[in-house]
Amino acid sequence: MATTYKTFLNNDVTTTRTLLHEAIPITGSIISGTYADANIKTFTSDLFEAVYDYPYLSSSANHIFDITCGYAPGSSMSASAARQGVAASDIQNKLNMYNEMSKVLVGHDVNGVIQKFDQDGDISAGGTKNEEAYFLNFARLLVKDEIKKGTFFLTMGSGSVYADGSDGSGVLMAAATRQTISDYGATNEFRVNSPAGEYGILYTSSAPIPHEDNQGVGLLYYQAGVAVLSASIFGDNYITPDGMMATASLSSSTITQNADNFRHRMYNLDFNNTTELNSTIYFCRVNHNEFNYSANPTYLSASQIVVKQQTTDAPVSFITTIGLYSADNELLAVAKLSEPLKKDPNNELILRVRLDY
Repeated sequence: MATTYKTFLNNDVTTTRTLLHEAIPITGSIISGTYADANIKTFTSDLFEAVYDYPYLSSSANHIFDITCGYAPGSSMSASAARQGVAASDIQNKLNMYNEMSKVLVGHDVNGVIQKFDQDGDISAGGTKNEEAYFLNFARLLVKDEIKKGTFFLTMGSGSVYADGSDGSGVLMAAATRQTISDYGATNEFRVNSPAGEYGILYTSSAPIPHEDNQGVGLLYYQAGVAVLSASIFGDNYITPDGMMATASLSSSTITQNADNFRHRMYNLDFNNTTELNSTIYFCRVNHNEFNYSANPTYLSASQIVVKQQTTDAPVSFITTIGLYSADNELLAVAKLSEPLKKDPNNELILRVRLDY
């Protein structure tokens, strides 16, 4: 227990913020080939599909992202679904998923109405709305605090990119035409008008530089870890893993069927995550006339300093521990030095203590 305390001044304390990044690669073979869909978990609610990095019944499996889709009330696809005689429950599921995602990511207008996803992010100016979308909701295990701006790359095929081989392994279909979707230029060009934090516009690799005639194909919400992709990036037809042609219309298929179709078109996905490390740094300044005596009772013997050989010798101590105390002298944190530091009236020390949180 310390018997002498020294108060920190304003110049003795500072704060820092460090951003740590980690590359996250997710190959299409894992998503739609290697495990023959044993790593894909579906639900009877038919609201979304969960993707794992291993068969999800394995103890080593990690949840990596969810896939779902939906359309806005009054969109062309919702009207088309009603005309095609699609089950009312399927229509309602897609309406609910779109409303849920837009409510969280876009928010309400001044009248309390849920706003729709905007193609260029300028919600107040109106413009083109993304009324039919696929949603990729990434696990916090991968995203950490946020997705690093400008690092998101999703390569999609026009048809099925990976098919299941006879042995259950992923077989690359070379005939697939691919396009890369990314938040090009988002490092300096992103939006802040979302209740969920910052987001960028997703563009295709054919025209990656944002300008007036290059409309975005989706939105990427960095802190929320959600990618919103326009359903217009796909055609109406889809090649299944067994080579058969099927319909991939967002209006006629269930959410689970659409999620399967989306997965089989994924060739590669990678981004960098971000971990924000906040620190408070305390500079413990030990002047030449301070802390030259130990607080340890064994420092004295019969009222004599035991480390002195002669009475005329200068006092000396060895600093081994730093304690940080509250205003009422309650011990809050302890820092141990790697080795004892000799302290006497002939030297001064500055000890740097860093608290991370």
